[in-house]
Amino acid sequence: MTARPTLLFDLDGTLIDSHPDIFNALNATLKKHGREPVGAAESKQLVGDGSRKLVERAFEATGGLVGDLDRLLADFLEIYSACATDKTAPYPGVVGTLDRLLADGYAMAVCTNKPIKPTLQILDAMDLSRYFKDVAGGDSFAVRKPDPGHLTGLLDRMGKSSSNAIMIGDSENDILAGQAANLPTILLTFGYCRVPLESLSPSHQLDDFRDIPDVLARY
Repeated sequence: MTARPTLLFDLDGTLIDSHPDIFNALNATLKKHGREPVGAAESKQLVGDGSRKLVERAFEATGGLVGDLDRLLADFLEIYSACATDKTAPYPGVVGTLDRLLADGYAMAVCTNKPIKPTLQILDAMDLSRYFKDVAGGDSFAVRKPDPGHLTGLLDRMGKSSSNAIMIGDSENDILAGQAANLPTILLTFGYCRVPLESLSPSHQLDDFRDIPDVLARY
């Protein structure tokens, strides 16, 4: 019997809707440094490349950096840590589907560009940590998505083969990383993708998280 593929999940926009808390923390950081807030739709377009790039983009969009980016990032992470689970929640069907996948014997992990500290904080608070054998943040390796080394590094750490794994995410970084690592990819359409979905050519495209097991039955 062929071993079940290892499942690599993105976090923000895939497992959880974290935008409300990211949005609030980002605007609080901008306000602290005398900047006008960004709108909700605009802030979604800033997400996806890790917190450092998020903060850099937000300040560039509102007039440019104010001093040292490291200091601005530290301010954001401090503010975000205090509110990271206020409004964040798993998407519909996530918990039930993860229950099913775990019962079916799939090894699962999270591979996100979010720093590891808030990632673990959120997974623990949402009671999602129990599903995953490993978690890699955007600062866990020397590279991050869309670099395929983020995925293959995590698989190596898990002792799993990249020849039998699937990347599941909502954005161009997830799909491009999966494709570069020669993994099948599942694109979820309800997240924070910044490019037209039709430009990505994933192996599969789903509107509902609960449809993932039906796709996996083909592997």
